Amino acid sequence: MSDLHTARHRLMNARRIAVLTGAGISKPSGIPTFRDAAGLWQDFDLEEYATPSAYARNPQKVWEWYAWRYKNVLQAQPNPAHALLVELEHSLGEGFLLVTQNVDGLHRRAGSQRVVNLHGDITRGRCERCGQRFPLPAPQDFTPPPPCPACGAPGRPDVVWFGELLPEGAFERALEAFTACEVALVIGTSGEVEPAASLGRLARHSGAYLIEINPEATPLSPLADCSLRMGAVEGLQALMARPPG
Repeated sequence: MSDLHTARHRLMNARRIAVLTGAGISKPSGIPTFRDAAGLWQDFDLEEYATPSAYARNPQKVWEWYAWRYKNVLQAQPNPAHALLVELEHSLGEGFLLVTQNVDGLHRRAGSQRVVNLHGDITRGRCERCGQRFPLPAPQDFTPPPPCPACGAPGRPDVVWFGELLPEGAFERALEAFTACEVALVIGTSGEVEPAASLGRLARHSGAYLIEINPEATPLSPLADCSLRMGAVEGLQALMARPPG
C-alpha cells in the first residue's frame, strides 16, 4: 500500500483531524509567502513594520503598510485548497480543527468555521485601550487608524507582531486538538516558526498519522508518515481524491 493510498485511507476513516496551514495555502490565491524569492519580506524590513517598537515609533507608517496589505488580501479569493478543507470540516464536525498561521482570513471567507487564527487577522483592528476586536471598514472607506467602536480610542492591526504573545487561549486550543487527533495534516508551512512548528511533532509523538503537504522538505518531513511534495491545491486534491467506482 503506497504512502498516498494509506494517507487517503487514514484521512477517510479518522474521526478527529487537526490541520495546520501556513502561507503556502494562500499562495495560489495570489498572496505571496514570506520566505520564497518573491516573498513579502524581500522588499520590506520587518523591524520597520511588524514589531511593537516599529508601531510605537511611527504608527501611521505601520498602519499605511497594513492598510495596503488589507486591500490586497480582500482582492484575493479563496482557492480550491481552502474549499477542500471546508469539505473536510463538514464531514467531521466537532472532530475537526483548523489552525492557521495566516492572517488573511481566506479560510473563513471560504466557509471554514472551526478555525484558530494563531497570528491574528489582518481584516480586523484591536483597540489600544479596551482591547476590543472589530472588523475594519471597507478599503475604500478606510483611513487608518480606525477608531474603536466601543470607546473611540485608536485601534491597531489585530495581528501578532514579532516578539508578541499569541492571542489568549489560541495555542492551548490548538495543542488540545493536535495531541488528541488521529490524523494531523500540515500544509504549506516552513516548520520553522514556533510555537506552531511544534504542533505536527506533538501530534506524531502522541500517536497521530502525520501528513505533510509542501513542495519542499521541512524540519517536519523526517517525522511525516506521508510527505507530498506538491503545492497545497495539488496535494489536497491528490489526498482527497474519490476512489474510482
